[in-house]
Amino acid sequence: EDPAHHGPARLTLEHDALHRARRSDTAVRGITGPAPETASDKPHRTIYDAGHQQVVPGTKVHSESDPPAKDASVNRAQAGLGATFELYLKVYGRHSIDGKGLPLDATVHYGEKYDNAFWDGRRMVFGDGDNTIFLDFTIPVDVIGHELTHGVTQYTANLEYSGQSGALNESVSDVFGSLIKQYALGQSAGQADWLIGEGLLAPQVTGKALRSMKAPGTAYDDKTLGKDPQPATMKGYVETASDNGGVHVNSGIPNHAFYLAATALGGHAWERAGQIWYDVLTGGHLAKNAQFADFAALTVTAARARYGTGEEAEALLKAWSTVGVTAK
Repeated sequence: EDPAHHGPARLTLEHDALHRARRSDTAVRGITGPAPETASDKPHRTIYDAGHQQVVPGTKVHSESDPPAKDASVNRAQAGLGATFELYLKVYGRHSIDGKGLPLDATVHYGEKYDNAFWDGRRMVFGDGDNTIFLDFTIPVDVIGHELTHGVTQYTANLEYSGQSGALNESVSDVFGSLIKQYALGQSAGQADWLIGEGLLAPQVTGKALRSMKAPGTAYDDKTLGKDPQPATMKGYVETASDNGGVHVNSGIPNHAFYLAATALGGHAWERAGQIWYDVLTGGHLAKNAQFADFAALTVTAARARYGTGEEAEALLKAWSTVGVTAK
Protein backbone atom coordinates (compact mmCIF):
# COMPACT_ATOMS: atom_id res chain seq x y z
CA GLU A 1 0.00 0.00 0.00
CA ASP A 2 2.91 2.36 0.58
CA PRO A 3 3.73 4.25 -2.67
CA ALA A 4 7.34 4.50 -1.52
CA HIS A 5 7.44 0.73 -2.09
CA HIS A 6 5.02 0.09 -4.94
CA GLY A 7 6.00 3.14 -6.99
CA PRO A 8 9.57 2.07 -7.80
CA ALA A 9 8.42 -1.54 -8.19
CA ARG A 10 5.78 -0.69 -10.79
CA LEU A 11 8.14 1.57 -12.73
CA THR A 12 10.77 -1.15 -12.71
CA LEU A 13 8.30 -3.75 -14.02
CA GLU A 14 7.15 -1.44 -16.81
CA HIS A 15 10.67 -0.81 -18.00
CA ASP A 16 11.71 -4.45 -17.53
CA ALA A 17 9.04 -5.49 -20.02
CA LEU A 18 10.56 -3.10 -22.58
CA HIS A 19 14.11 -4.30 -21.97
CA ARG A 20 13.18 -7.99 -22.11
CA ALA A 21 11.47 -7.33 -25.44
CA ARG A 22 14.63 -5.58 -26.65
CA ARG A 23 16.74 -8.55 -25.51
CA SER A 24 14.46 -10.94 -27.37
CA ASP A 25 14.59 -8.78 -30.51
CA THR A 26 18.38 -8.65 -30.34
CA ALA A 27 18.53 -12.45 -30.12
CA VAL A 28 16.08 -12.96 -32.98
CA ARG A 29 17.84 -10.52 -35.29
CA GLY A 30 21.30 -11.76 -34.35
CA ILE A 31 22.63 -8.31 -33.51
CA THR A 32 26.10 -8.45 -32.02
CA GLY A 33 28.60 -5.91 -30.87
CA PRO A 34 32.11 -5.59 -32.24
CA ALA A 35 34.40 -8.47 -31.31
CA PRO A 36 38.18 -8.62 -31.64
CA GLU A 37 39.55 -10.57 -34.59
CA THR A 38 41.34 -12.93 -32.23
CA ALA A 39 39.60 -13.80 -28.98
CA SER A 40 41.72 -12.81 -26.01
CA ASP A 41 42.12 -14.66 -22.75
CA LYS A 42 41.60 -11.31 -21.03
CA PRO A 43 38.25 -9.51 -20.67
CA HIS A 44 37.64 -6.18 -22.37
CA ARG A 45 35.36 -4.29 -19.96
CA THR A 46 33.94 -0.79 -20.18
CA ILE A 47 31.69 0.76 -17.53
CA TYR A 48 29.28 3.62 -18.16
CA ASP A 49 27.24 5.78 -15.78
CA ALA A 50 23.60 6.55 -16.62
CA GLY A 51 23.54 9.34 -14.01
CA HIS A 52 20.19 8.10 -12.65
CA GLN A 53 18.58 8.58 -16.04
CA GLN A 54 16.91 5.82 -18.03
CA VAL A 55 19.50 5.94 -20.78
CA VAL A 56 22.12 3.51 -22.08
CA PRO A 57 24.99 3.34 -22.30
CA GLY A 58 25.45 6.68 -20.48
CA THR A 59 28.78 8.37 -19.86
CA LYS A 60 31.94 6.28 -20.07
CA VAL A 61 33.60 6.26 -16.64
CA HIS A 62 35.95 3.25 -16.59
CA SER A 63 38.03 1.31 -19.11
CA GLU A 64 39.82 -2.02 -18.81
CA SER A 65 43.22 -0.49 -18.06
CA ASP A 66 41.99 2.09 -15.52
CA PRO A 67 42.80 1.82 -11.80
CA PRO A 68 39.94 1.18 -9.36
CA ALA A 69 37.32 3.94 -9.39
CA LYS A 70 36.05 5.96 -6.44
CA ASP A 71 32.54 4.68 -7.22
CA ALA A 72 31.94 1.30 -5.54
CA SER A 73 29.22 0.39 -8.05
CA VAL A 74 31.69 0.79 -10.90
CA ASN A 75 34.25 -1.41 -9.17
CA ARG A 76 31.70 -4.12 -8.32
CA ALA A 77 30.40 -4.15 -11.89
CA GLN A 78 33.95 -4.43 -13.19
CA ALA A 79 34.71 -7.29 -10.81
CA GLY A 80 31.48 -9.14 -11.59
CA LEU A 81 32.07 -8.95 -15.33
CA GLY A 82 35.56 -10.28 -14.73
CA ALA A 83 34.42 -13.15 -12.51
CA THR A 84 31.91 -14.22 -15.15
CA PHE A 85 34.48 -14.03 -17.94
CA GLU A 86 36.92 -16.08 -15.85
CA LEU A 87 34.58 -18.97 -15.10
CA TYR A 88 33.47 -19.36 -18.70
CA LEU A 89 37.03 -19.18 -20.01
CA LYS A 90 38.95 -21.20 -17.45
CA VAL A 91 36.33 -23.88 -16.82
CA TYR A 92 34.57 -24.22 -20.17
CA GLY A 93 37.04 -22.66 -22.62
CA ARG A 94 34.50 -20.05 -23.70
CA HIS A 95 35.77 -16.64 -24.71
CA SER A 96 33.26 -14.17 -23.29
CA ILE A 97 29.49 -14.24 -23.73
CA ASP A 98 29.40 -15.05 -27.43
CA GLY A 99 32.39 -17.41 -27.38
CA LYS A 100 34.29 -15.02 -29.67
CA GLY A 101 35.65 -12.50 -27.19
CA LEU A 102 32.71 -10.08 -27.10
CA PRO A 103 33.65 -6.90 -25.15
CA LEU A 104 31.71 -6.63 -21.91
CA ASP A 105 29.94 -3.31 -21.40
CA ALA A 106 27.93 -2.31 -18.34
CA THR A 107 25.90 0.70 -17.25
CA VAL A 108 25.52 1.56 -13.55
CA HIS A 109 23.20 4.00 -11.75
CA TYR A 110 20.37 3.35 -14.20
CA GLY A 111 17.20 5.28 -13.38
CA GLU A 112 15.87 6.43 -10.03
CA LYS A 113 15.45 3.68 -7.42
CA TYR A 114 15.53 1.09 -10.20
CA ASP A 115 14.93 -2.31 -8.64
CA ASN A 116 16.68 -4.65 -11.04
CA ALA A 117 19.66 -5.52 -13.20
CA PHE A 118 19.35 -6.88 -16.72
CA TRP A 119 21.17 -7.95 -19.88
CA ASP A 120 19.51 -6.03 -22.73
CA GLY A 121 21.04 -8.09 -25.53
CA ARG A 122 24.15 -5.94 -25.78
CA ARG A 123 25.19 -4.81 -22.29
CA MET A 124 24.63 -5.19 -18.56
CA VAL A 125 22.52 -2.53 -16.84
CA PHE A 126 22.34 -2.05 -13.07
CA GLY A 127 19.84 -0.16 -10.96
CA ASP A 128 20.72 1.22 -7.53
CA GLY A 129 17.68 -0.30 -5.83
CA ASP A 130 15.23 1.67 -3.71
CA ASN A 131 17.20 1.08 -0.46
CA THR A 132 14.05 0.03 1.38
CA ILE A 133 13.58 -3.40 -0.19
CA PHE A 134 16.55 -3.79 -2.55
CA LEU A 135 20.08 -2.46 -2.33
CA ASP A 136 22.47 -1.78 -5.24
CA PHE A 137 22.20 -4.54 -7.84
CA THR A 138 25.97 -4.61 -8.39
CA ILE A 139 26.40 -6.14 -4.90
CA PRO A 140 25.78 -9.89 -5.58
CA VAL A 141 28.23 -11.37 -8.08
CA ASP A 142 25.79 -14.20 -8.81
CA VAL A 143 23.19 -11.68 -10.00
CA ILE A 144 25.78 -10.27 -12.41
CA GLY A 145 26.66 -13.78 -13.56
CA HIS A 146 22.95 -14.63 -13.87
CA GLU A 147 22.25 -11.70 -16.19
CA LEU A 148 25.34 -12.21 -18.32
CA THR A 149 24.37 -15.87 -18.72
CA HIS A 150 21.18 -14.67 -20.39
CA GLY A 151 23.65 -13.44 -23.00
CA VAL A 152 25.29 -16.86 -23.23
CA THR A 153 21.86 -18.43 -23.70
CA GLN A 154 21.07 -15.80 -26.33
CA TYR A 155 24.11 -16.89 -28.34
CA THR A 156 23.53 -20.63 -27.87
CA ALA A 157 20.17 -22.31 -27.25
CA ASN A 158 18.18 -19.02 -27.27
CA LEU A 159 15.43 -20.53 -25.13
CA GLU A 160 12.02 -18.92 -25.61
CA TYR A 161 11.14 -16.68 -22.70
CA SER A 162 7.78 -18.13 -21.67
CA GLY A 163 6.41 -21.15 -19.85
CA GLN A 164 8.77 -24.02 -19.14
CA SER A 165 11.36 -22.96 -21.74
CA GLY A 166 11.41 -19.52 -20.11
CA ALA A 167 11.78 -21.10 -16.67
CA LEU A 168 14.71 -23.11 -18.05
CA ASN A 169 16.17 -19.86 -19.41
CA GLU A 170 15.97 -18.36 -15.91
CA SER A 171 17.22 -21.52 -14.25
CA VAL A 172 20.29 -21.79 -16.49
CA SER A 173 21.14 -18.23 -15.48
CA ASP A 174 20.73 -19.10 -11.80
CA VAL A 175 22.87 -22.21 -12.19
CA PHE A 176 25.79 -20.42 -13.78
CA GLY A 177 25.33 -17.34 -11.60
CA SER A 178 25.74 -19.60 -8.57
CA LEU A 179 28.72 -21.37 -10.15
CA ILE A 180 30.40 -18.03 -10.85
CA LYS A 181 30.05 -17.13 -7.17
CA GLN A 182 31.27 -20.55 -6.02
CA TYR A 183 34.25 -20.43 -8.41
CA ALA A 184 35.23 -16.95 -7.23
CA LEU A 185 35.08 -18.11 -3.60
CA GLY A 186 36.70 -21.49 -4.24
CA GLN A 187 33.75 -23.28 -2.66
CA SER A 188 32.74 -26.91 -3.00
CA ALA A 189 29.12 -27.87 -3.59
CA GLY A 190 28.83 -28.71 0.09
CA GLN A 191 30.24 -25.35 1.20
CA ALA A 192 28.10 -23.17 -1.07
CA ASP A 193 24.98 -21.43 0.26
CA TRP A 194 23.10 -21.95 -3.05
CA LEU A 195 21.41 -18.58 -2.63
CA ILE A 196 20.84 -16.20 -5.53
CA GLY A 197 21.18 -12.54 -4.64
CA GLU A 198 22.42 -12.91 -1.06
CA GLY A 199 23.18 -9.40 0.24
CA LEU A 200 20.72 -7.69 -2.11
CA LEU A 201 17.79 -7.39 0.30
CA ALA A 202 17.74 -4.29 2.51
CA PRO A 203 18.41 -4.89 6.24
CA GLN A 204 14.75 -4.35 7.22
CA VAL A 205 13.52 -7.09 4.85
CA THR A 206 12.91 -10.50 6.40
CA GLY A 207 14.82 -12.77 4.06
CA LYS A 208 18.19 -14.04 2.91
CA ALA A 209 18.19 -13.63 -0.87
CA LEU A 210 16.06 -13.56 -4.01
CA ARG A 211 15.97 -17.34 -4.45
CA SER A 212 17.31 -20.52 -2.92
CA MET A 213 18.36 -23.43 -5.10
CA LYS A 214 18.79 -25.62 -2.04
CA ALA A 215 15.31 -24.91 -0.68
CA PRO A 216 13.12 -23.06 -3.19
CA GLY A 217 10.35 -21.11 -1.49
CA THR A 218 12.42 -20.18 1.59
CA ALA A 219 14.53 -17.22 0.40
CA TYR A 220 12.29 -14.57 1.98
CA ASP A 221 9.03 -14.14 3.87
CA ASP A 222 8.37 -10.45 4.41
CA LYS A 223 5.28 -8.35 5.15
CA THR A 224 6.08 -5.97 2.27
CA LEU A 225 7.85 -8.19 -0.24
CA GLY A 226 5.65 -11.22 0.39
CA LYS A 227 6.73 -14.85 0.54
CA ASP A 228 9.12 -16.55 -1.88
CA PRO A 229 6.72 -18.32 -4.31
CA GLN A 230 9.12 -20.80 -5.86
CA PRO A 231 8.22 -24.52 -5.86
CA ALA A 232 10.92 -27.16 -5.45
CA THR A 233 9.01 -29.91 -7.29
CA MET A 234 6.40 -30.34 -10.01
CA LYS A 235 3.73 -30.81 -7.33
CA GLY A 236 3.96 -27.08 -6.72
CA TYR A 237 4.19 -26.04 -10.39
CA VAL A 238 2.44 -22.69 -10.82
CA GLU A 239 0.10 -22.19 -13.76
CA THR A 240 -0.08 -18.45 -14.37
CA ALA A 241 -0.37 -15.91 -17.16
CA SER A 242 1.85 -13.42 -15.34
CA ASP A 243 5.65 -13.31 -15.42
CA ASN A 244 5.67 -14.82 -18.94
CA GLY A 245 4.04 -17.94 -17.56
CA GLY A 246 5.86 -17.99 -14.25
CA VAL A 247 9.44 -18.07 -15.54
CA HIS A 248 10.90 -16.69 -12.30
CA VAL A 249 8.71 -18.92 -10.14
CA ASN A 250 8.87 -22.34 -11.79
CA SER A 251 12.62 -22.04 -12.37
CA GLY A 252 12.88 -23.29 -8.79
CA ILE A 253 12.21 -26.82 -10.05
CA PRO A 254 15.19 -27.23 -12.43
CA ASN A 255 17.25 -25.14 -9.97
CA HIS A 256 16.59 -27.70 -7.26
CA ALA A 257 17.40 -30.56 -9.62
CA PHE A 258 20.80 -29.03 -10.31
CA TYR A 259 21.46 -28.52 -6.59
CA LEU A 260 20.55 -32.17 -5.85
CA ALA A 261 22.77 -33.51 -8.63
CA ALA A 262 25.72 -31.25 -7.79
CA THR A 263 25.69 -32.02 -4.07
CA ALA A 264 25.26 -35.74 -4.73
CA LEU A 265 28.36 -35.70 -6.94
CA GLY A 266 30.28 -33.52 -4.49
CA GLY A 267 33.47 -31.60 -5.15
CA HIS A 268 33.25 -28.42 -7.18
CA ALA A 269 29.83 -28.02 -8.76
CA TRP A 270 31.25 -26.30 -11.83
CA GLU A 271 33.18 -29.42 -12.76
CA ARG A 272 30.88 -32.36 -13.45
CA ALA A 273 27.34 -31.01 -12.90
CA GLY A 274 28.19 -27.62 -14.39
CA GLN A 275 29.97 -29.21 -17.35
CA ILE A 276 26.87 -31.27 -18.13
CA TRP A 277 24.63 -28.18 -18.04
CA TYR A 278 27.10 -26.33 -20.26
CA ASP A 279 27.19 -29.24 -22.71
CA VAL A 280 23.40 -29.18 -22.97
CA LEU A 281 23.22 -25.40 -23.37
CA THR A 282 25.85 -25.31 -26.12
CA GLY A 283 25.43 -28.74 -27.70
CA GLY A 284 22.97 -27.73 -30.41
CA HIS A 285 20.26 -30.24 -29.42
CA LEU A 286 18.29 -28.07 -26.98
CA ALA A 287 15.15 -26.80 -28.72
CA LYS A 288 14.12 -23.18 -28.19
CA ASN A 289 10.78 -24.33 -26.79
CA ALA A 290 12.23 -27.17 -24.66
CA GLN A 291 10.21 -28.38 -21.69
CA PHE A 292 11.62 -29.57 -18.37
CA ALA A 293 11.50 -33.23 -19.44
CA ASP A 294 13.36 -32.44 -22.67
CA PHE A 295 16.12 -30.63 -20.77
CA ALA A 296 16.32 -33.43 -18.20
CA ALA A 297 16.73 -36.07 -20.90
CA LEU A 298 19.50 -34.07 -22.55
CA THR A 299 21.40 -33.76 -19.27
CA VAL A 300 21.37 -37.53 -18.85
CA THR A 301 22.46 -38.02 -22.46
CA ALA A 302 25.25 -35.46 -22.01
CA ALA A 303 26.38 -37.12 -18.78
CA ARG A 304 26.63 -40.51 -20.46
CA ALA A 305 28.42 -39.05 -23.48
CA ARG A 306 31.07 -37.37 -21.35
CA TYR A 307 31.35 -39.67 -18.31
CA GLY A 308 29.78 -42.98 -19.29
CA THR A 309 26.99 -44.77 -17.43
CA GLY A 310 28.38 -44.16 -13.96
CA GLU A 311 27.48 -41.99 -10.99
CA GLU A 312 26.97 -38.79 -13.00
CA ALA A 313 24.02 -40.14 -14.99
CA GLU A 314 22.62 -41.86 -11.91
CA ALA A 315 22.81 -38.64 -9.88
CA LEU A 316 20.92 -36.80 -12.60
CA LEU A 317 18.21 -39.42 -12.93
CA LYS A 318 17.66 -39.34 -9.18
CA ALA A 319 17.69 -35.54 -9.02
CA TRP A 320 15.14 -35.10 -11.80
CA SER A 321 12.96 -37.88 -10.32
CA THR A 322 13.03 -36.17 -6.92
CA VAL A 323 11.67 -32.92 -8.38
CA GLY A 324 9.01 -34.82 -10.31
CA VAL A 325 10.45 -34.54 -13.81
CA THR A 326 10.84 -37.67 -15.93
CA ALA A 327 13.94 -37.68 -18.09
CA LYS A 328 12.45 -39.11 -21.28
